[in-house]
Amino acid sequence: MERSRIAVAGASGLIGSALVRSLTADGHEVVRLVRRAPRNKDEVRWDPERQQVDTAGLAGCDAVVNLAGAGIGDRRWTPEYKRLIRDSRVLGTAALAEAVASLDTPPRVYVSGSAMGIYGDTGDRAVDEDEPPGDGFLPSLCVEWEEAAAPVQEAGVRTVFLRTGLVVARGGGAWGRLFPLFKAGLGDVWGADGSTGRTSRCTTRSPRSGTSSTTTPRPGRST
Repeated sequence: MERSRIAVAGASGLIGSALVRSLTADGHEVVRLVRRAPRNKDEVRWDPERQQVDTAGLAGCDAVVNLAGAGIGDRRWTPEYKRLIRDSRVLGTAALAEAVASLDTPPRVYVSGSAMGIYGDTGDRAVDEDEPPGDGFLPSLCVEWEEAAAPVQEAGVRTVFLRTGLVVARGGGAWGRLFPLFKAGLGDVWGADGSTGRTSRCTTRSPRSGTSSTTTPRPGRST
């Protein structure tokens, strides 16, 4: 197996930490983007809010994965926290995309976090990547989030948007907060900002097989 050098932003998050463990176990070299002064040779400094990235640390990367962003279910969605959710994703993505696009030898692929929230509340109707964005805070956030990656697309780098659903796992994520609600029979009415908690039923095409798979997030299942 070819060994790759892969940079990961959001490496301390639920998905990011699992990804780093998996890549490291497979023998790949992982570079973590951190907001503090680097302590190890596998760390690169960045400041998403100020849109600053140490591009020298990204040199030689075969792939860059951006999973950074403030937690969606961590707090009540006040106007201030909505701004933090938005800025942590849009500004961070813009900064990293600009940095990657400026490299003399850019990576082969850039994976940018996004969410199924782009489709809005679709009820029981299945949607895929051809579905237009829905209405509301989450759809508009996801549109801005994905558009912020434009610099890497314009630089000719293959760009993949990872539209995840609600992520739950034994080691963290939303499960610890959701379990008491489902146990009390309230799983269908929970939600932040007055939402119903309903999710999109998303159909994703496989680029290799040309087939489709349907995913409906459920408690106890990682998506």
